[in-house]
Amino acid sequence: MSDILDILVSASFWAAALRIATPLIFGVLGALLCERAGVLNLGIEGIFTAGAMAGWMAAWLGAGLWGGVLVAAMAGAAFGLIHAILTVPLGLSQHVSGIGVTLFATSLSYYTYRTALPDVSSPPRITAFQPLDIPVLSDLPFIGPVLFQQTALTMLALALVVAVWFVLNRTPLGLAIRAVGDNPAAVEAQGLSVVALRMGTVVAGSALMALGGAFLTMSAFDAFFFGMVNGRGWICIALTVFASWRPGKALVGALLFGAFDAFQVRLQTEVGAFVPGQLFLMMPYLLSIAALVVAARRADYPRALLKPYFKGQR
Repeated sequence: MSDILDILVSASFWAAALRIATPLIFGVLGALLCERAGVLNLGIEGIFTAGAMAGWMAAWLGAGLWGGVLVAAMAGAAFGLIHAILTVPLGLSQHVSGIGVTLFATSLSYYTYRTALPDVSSPPRITAFQPLDIPVLSDLPFIGPVLFQQTALTMLALALVVAVWFVLNRTPLGLAIRAVGDNPAAVEAQGLSVVALRMGTVVAGSALMALGGAFLTMSAFDAFFFGMVNGRGWICIALTVFASWRPGKALVGALLFGAFDAFQVRLQTEVGAFVPGQLFLMMPYLLSIAALVVAARRADYPRALLKPYFKGQR
């Protein structure tokens, strides 16, 4: 028990939890935006993969790290546009379209990688984002190593939580996005375009999702590997429900999953000789499912989520 407490109160543990949570923060913010506008985006897993590959490839080709981040966001926006066209003006099934985007984006990413590097046995490495060293702040007890010795992409993810909250709750655009996810007929009655609002929000949300993938190849690691997304997109869909479509709770949910994952790694080193390793790998997912079951009972869903809307419909 004392070993477990030592883990939970250590700065290195919470620093690792925040690192693990960073791609989830990007992903859940993107999913939250899409669903606030009434569109479920199950293309997130493929968009993660596309963002990871596109960002890494751009940086490897000489675009620089921030150039790679921009390319990843553009790739995510492109796949988001495909999903938006299929689900908003055409009104096709959001589930089927999202799964199709995931399969298309994942396959296209792997195909592009194999085509560009047909004879490479191991992926080329890039110089990834390095942890920041902010004078004075980095030296603060506990909070310094946890918060101020992360990479620039982690700081960007935290800043985006505040930005998304501000846009949704303090701007006319955010009010319109929330309204189009609850009552699109009322939005149309105000002279606003439901199609433009939903499509624009899905494209923006998909760009954020792709940044989660870019973090994996340009910050957490320094190369692109097949299967590296490893279900993070699906976790983000669950975390969106856990967060009740609120950016602040989305951050908490991502940090909880990151803490569960970091905890199982450290716990494995303590008692791994006596317990099968697979049990530890299951822990963050089982705990996330339990938390989701509890939160989903009180979730206030956007009332127009998954419901296509056509102009003039009442």
